[in-house]
Amino acid sequence: MPKVTFIAHNGTKNTVTVPNGVSCRDAAVDNDIAGIDGDCGGVCACATCHVYVDPAWLDKVGRAVEGELEADLLQFAEDFRETSRLACQIIVTDALDGLVLNIPAGQH
Repeated sequence: MPKVTFIAHNGTKNTVTVPNGVSCRDAAVDNDIAGIDGDCGGVCACATCHVYVDPAWLDKVGRAVEGELEADLLQFAEDFRETSRLACQIIVTDALDGLVLNIPAGQH
């Protein structure tokens, strides 16, 4: 199974094993990763699973598409960056084994 590493704002790293087809939001919540709230339950409605994709992974994960719901929600996320994504929109596959996601200082 693929592994995803979540790096907290303070630098703490948590690597979790994630089954294919599971969102990074669900992986974080299921593994008690601090800083990923996912208040809407993973339906792309709240932006409380905001993460920064490590630049080395951005081509594989992709960017939020301008004009789509995820990109619209991210405009309201605290400290939005070019590498910002919603973890609920990143679905784990074998191609993402080793993915690194950084968690912002806050979600609200």
